[in-house]
Amino acid sequence: MKTQYTLIVLLTALITLSSCSKKSEPIVITPDHFHNAIDKVTEVIIHDIFSPPVASRIYAYPNIAAYEILAQNNPTFSSLSGQLTNFKAIPTPAEDASINYELAALVAHMDMSKRLIFSEQDIETYRDSLYANWQELNEEEFINSRDYGLQVSNHIAAWMDGDNYKQTRTMPKFSVRSDEPSRWQPTPPAYMDGIEPHWNKIRPFVINTADQFKPVPPPAFSLEEDSDFYKELKEVYDISQQITKDGDTSEEIAIAQFWDCNPYVSVTRGHLMFATKKITPGGHWVGITKIASKKAGLDVVHTLHAYTKTTIAMYDAFISCWDEKYRSNLIRPETLINDHIDDSWKPILQTPPFPEYVSGHSVVSGAAAESLTSIFGDNFSFNDDTEIAYGLPIRNFKSFRAAAQEAAISRMYGGIHYRAAVEIGLNQGKDLGQYVVSQLDMKTETGVTSN
Repeated sequence: MKTQYTLIVLLTALITLSSCSKKSEPIVITPDHFHNAIDKVTEVIIHDIFSPPVASRIYAYPNIAAYEILAQNNPTFSSLSGQLTNFKAIPTPAEDASINYELAALVAHMDMSKRLIFSEQDIETYRDSLYANWQELNEEEFINSRDYGLQVSNHIAAWMDGDNYKQTRTMPKFSVRSDEPSRWQPTPPAYMDGIEPHWNKIRPFVINTADQFKPVPPPAFSLEEDSDFYKELKEVYDISQQITKDGDTSEEIAIAQFWDCNPYVSVTRGHLMFATKKITPGGHWVGITKIASKKAGLDVVHTLHAYTKTTIAMYDAFISCWDEKYRSNLIRPETLINDHIDDSWKPILQTPPFPEYVSGHSVVSGAAAESLTSIFGDNFSFNDDTEIAYGLPIRNFKSFRAAAQEAAISRMYGGIHYRAAVEIGLNQGKDLGQYVVSQLDMKTETGVTSN
């Protein structure tokens, strides 16, 4: 018995000695940690069916939080404090705290993301799996970095609360009037209300006001066959008739479907109606940002710079675009074609639930392309596999601006926009994107830095 007791004591001592001698390992955060975290946000946006403008907000704030932490500890980058509307510098960590800034940035990103979505448990599950691994590797570094990341997240959240989003949740729905033939009407099959009619009241990041890049008005409404407006209406109808002659094999249909990005597509089967979930236009360009960052081999801080700059541009682009949509309040081609040209006609894409002018995808794509061009250059080719998850093949582009041009014209091919909305919208986005690029001082050096 004494021998057995002695063995137990020795074994316990050895276990204790072994645990005490275990060395903490450094916690390494890679660009893939952020790509995966943003992919998770995209999954939740799709699942929760957030509108394109709201999705732009969900993408932007977490990236800003993460970027600010990294910029604070990297002389190559500058803080956005004083550059974004009403944004003040984030708190600094305690002098004696050992902080892994990349880990803290990822914590802040996940925490901000969780605040902005409905399905919080999806982010929490992903976060907790990382937390457990980090704590096992280096508990002190993990706790210090986590606590600092959460402190910054609270700072960003307090700033975010002043952007008028909560106030717009209680504002009245959009009023549809049938006594003016030019005004937007809900479209089939769901006949949804116009979404986010008050988005122009959201506080922008860089542009001064929602109407700073106000486009020229659309062609004057007229159903006279020699009018500019009617010619554009007829053009939408004629294009759809032409490209559907060969069934679903035309290049124009492939382009329309690739850039659809409508989270509100409704499918009717018998007496049932249900939604097919897709990414938003902003989500598509976030995917392109990932593709470009991985192709260029960007390190963590440069990856966050690309995500942050581009999502800031898209956030302001949605404010600018939606300001015009509910000012011009223009009727969609589907409504007029059914009433005046062909009552059996359907667009190739399902018409989204908001006014026509200007094209949201055109504005946002123009802005995103300018941001990405400023980072990666004008001749940066890439293979866009963003839509593989939706059964669509990869499309190849010679530049971001070429991709934006295709995204814009896709709306005409899809039968949901007139030419003016596409062309003027793309220019509106370009102008806004160039303005954002010119106003943001984020880097103290030029060029792309890779691992």
